[in-house]
Amino acid sequence: MNKIALTVVASKIYLIREHKVMLDRDLAELYGVQTKALNRAVRRNAARFPEDFMFQLTHQEAEILRCQIGTSSSSYGGRRYLPYAFTEQGVSMLSSVLKSERAIQVNIAIMRVFSRVKELMIQRQDLAGKLLELEERVGTHDTKILAIFNAIKQLIDPQKRRPRIGFRVLKNAK
Repeated sequence: MNKIALTVVASKIYLIREHKVMLDRDLAELYGVQTKALNRAVRRNAARFPEDFMFQLTHQEAEILRCQIGTSSSSYGGRRYLPYAFTEQGVSMLSSVLKSERAIQVNIAIMRVFSRVKELMIQRQDLAGKLLELEERVGTHDTKILAIFNAIKQLIDPQKRRPRIGFRVLKNAK
């Protein structure tokens, strides 16, 4: 995989505990290593991964996630341990733990996706603010706008013309 598809990376970002994270399983797949090898490398370098860089999911979080993404349960050959979630900083720190050309390319792609997600969130907040401002401004104008439309409809409707004002010339009058 020379070029990492950004859409693939983006589809593996989840919102857990108010953090955008990637799971150890997905990262291992992208890096081309086994999940247990990735976790072993992280454990050997535990000082590099404080709680705001990486955390282990609770049973409830893992169950909710399992239902959402359709992974197998541990009784059917699935994983035996709760997954780890890596924040953007944790993924960045992985580049110092996993040293391969593929790891470098994957980290670059992941950092680009996280940056793009931040940009989209900022744009979304700006758009939501503008929409709320417009809604507040237009909210009181609804009745006025409706009255204007009704007036325009009356002017356009040819069946409801008002009678002409003025004199009429009668043809048969002498």
